[in-house]
Amino acid sequence: MPPGELFPLVWESIRSRPLRSILTTLGIVVGMAAVVLLSSIGEGSRRAIAEQFSQFGTTIVAITPGKAETFGIPGILGTEHPLTLEDGRALARIPGVRRLTANLNGAARVEYRDRGRDVYCFGVMHEAQYVWHWGVRSGQFLPPGDPELTPPVAVLGATLARELFGARSPLGQTVRVGEARFRVIGVMEPKGTFLGIDLDDAAYIPIVRAMRLFGREEIDEIDLDVASHDMIPVVVERVRKVLSQRHGGREDFTIVTQDAMLEVIGNVMGMITRGVVAIAAVAILVGAIGILTVTWLSVHERTAEIGLMKAVGASDGQILALFLGEAVALGLLGGLGGIAAGLGIGWVLERAIPLLQTELPLGVLWLCLLVSVGVGAGSGWLPARRAARLDPVVALREE
Repeated sequence: MPPGELFPLVWESIRSRPLRSILTTLGIVVGMAAVVLLSSIGEGSRRAIAEQFSQFGTTIVAITPGKAETFGIPGILGTEHPLTLEDGRALARIPGVRRLTANLNGAARVEYRDRGRDVYCFGVMHEAQYVWHWGVRSGQFLPPGDPELTPPVAVLGATLARELFGARSPLGQTVRVGEARFRVIGVMEPKGTFLGIDLDDAAYIPIVRAMRLFGREEIDEIDLDVASHDMIPVVVERVRKVLSQRHGGREDFTIVTQDAMLEVIGNVMGMITRGVVAIAAVAILVGAIGILTVTWLSVHERTAEIGLMKAVGASDGQILALFLGEAVALGLLGGLGGIAAGLGIGWVLERAIPLLQTELPLGVLWLCLLVSVGVGAGSGWLPARRAARLDPVVALREE
């Protein structure tokens, strides 16, 4: 039986029982949809996070107070020895550290006349623009020099400047940040979001001014810009040695490199993917059992038809191909339906959740199709072989 004759027979068998065919493929649809959806979300999130980190360069090393065994939120509160500006000055003298910035962040209300916004306020140093590769659209960034002597000046994010001043230039104007007044000296280039924080809807003020504003004597983080990527391991060890000595021999701080962050994020995504695959495997197994059951039922219902086909010359191989083709077609339809459902749900979620990005690796798409065909072929093999081995005389008696 040539393929040109086989395909219409397979399609007619599936089309004549639409409800049964839909219910049979439902398990595969659910399994493949889960794989496609979570794979696309995972890959999109991984790529988005990697891009967010890479926009700041690849040679940044972050030091935060508190000891964290794995990447996470370090113990800023309750740590035995907080980070200080003096720690930053000591780290700046380490060979291989090109520059660094100390950071202190908090929420504050920024007001200009009758307009105001509650935004993130970043207390940083002059070097932050170079450590983080930030650009200034107009004016200048925070002035260089001793952080203790920096005047009360502020640089506004692009969104904050637009919301407070509209089309007017904010340069030289005075804004109120919390209870303090700052003169605007610059507006940042748009940077977008970083881990959910809108860097454009923010204010940037001198680190010491931020410490006074928020009533803090310690800082949240020190970010180093290392001279080269190859020097990062050496610099990390030097940082660990210097800070441990300054903190009385205790390693009560966490050192995180961008490579380590991306590795942990990749591991988390990998665990999520493995969990999804396990759940999808159960759904696919249900679909496989459904195809097996339906194919057995189809063979039983069409026993007389099989006998007639053999009586007019159909070979065992042609009968096998017919029923195996039906099982493969059901598996393939389930796979295509699952892929379409997964992509469709991902498309809706991406537009409903602004921070969500989806991207389906081509390899996952082909793997889903291959698994769908394999499940159909594996499930339909035994019933198809039984149909091929039926004795035509015995089969015709079923009529």
